[in-house]
Amino acid sequence: MKGKNLLIWTLALCLFALPAVFNFFRAGAQTTTTAKPTPTPAKNGTPEPTPEEEEGTIKVETELVNLNVRVVDRNNRSVANLSEKDFTVYEDNLPQKIEFFSKAEVPTNYAMVIDNSGSMRLQLDKVIEASKIIVNTNRPDDETSIIRFVDSEKIEITQDFTPNKSDILESLDNLYIEGGQTAIIDAVYLAAERVDDYEKSRNPNDRKRRALILVSDGEDRDSFYKEQQLFELLRESDVQIYAIGFVNELSKEGGFISKSPQGKAKDFLERLARETGGKVYFPNSLSELNGIAQDIASELRTQYSIGYQPANDKKDNIYRQIKVSVADGPNKEKRIAITRTGIQNENKNATPSLQNQTKIKTQ
Repeated sequence: MKGKNLLIWTLALCLFALPAVFNFFRAGAQTTTTAKPTPTPAKNGTPEPTPEEEEGTIKVETELVNLNVRVVDRNNRSVANLSEKDFTVYEDNLPQKIEFFSKAEVPTNYAMVIDNSGSMRLQLDKVIEASKIIVNTNRPDDETSIIRFVDSEKIEITQDFTPNKSDILESLDNLYIEGGQTAIIDAVYLAAERVDDYEKSRNPNDRKRRALILVSDGEDRDSFYKEQQLFELLRESDVQIYAIGFVNELSKEGGFISKSPQGKAKDFLERLARETGGKVYFPNSLSELNGIAQDIASELRTQYSIGYQPANDKKDNIYRQIKVSVADGPNKEKRIAITRTGIQNENKNATPSLQNQTKIKTQ
């Protein structure tokens, strides 16, 4: 009888304790579960993103393609007072949306790249005089750099970018001739790279036009870089080139299947200007230099600035053609837009680099 009563009491005790045991294990399980973070309200009441949400965010960064556009009529006279609606921009024959347009005068950062090799001995004094004419037209926000070059081992910044006219003019006065194998491709390559790097180091909202003014006979004799590498760099950058070519002293005699030195030099300088939206001059006498200098100074400041967002924003290092068309004027007057002919979105792995980083020396 006693055993039967003991069994009944034991069963009753177990039934009474069972809920407490269940709640104990349930509470223990809840304390070991990791809760999902609760979004923290921001000051404006919108929850801040959780780490999981931040990891899933896709940011797309695109850059405007900036074009400096000169417009001329059939007589090569500048056309002013056009508006945005007069322009259409095409990339690979597809119309692009214009995001920025200005016809106001834009400050300019330009480098004067002057051949100091023996072939320029007779022209240097007049070149310096003409260069001073350009510098003296600088506005307060313009900046100028002077680069002299002889051969691949002597390409020097004798004056880095500055708005100080006195320093620039002094640097021009200190130019001098040296013997060497002219390396015009290297000089243009390093100068364009320098202009581009200088602009990238500045405030991106401080819009400035970039240009090179090249003075040479145009004949390359011993460059480290090849023409293809130079034009790839120019397509990645936004630098206009104005060239003054003293080609008349070069030989007009060509080979059986090759062009003459004069023909090659003219073709090279013309291509530099054409592909960057600049201009080339071939003076027949030194007396023309002052007029050329005035024309370059005017050209730099009578242009339209246009920025567009590429529909194709891939950085695939593929060359894309650019064309700008302009509506005809009164009486169907033909207008011609002149700008760079294309872009090549930068691919860091494909960009050539100098083996000798001391080729440009800052003084």
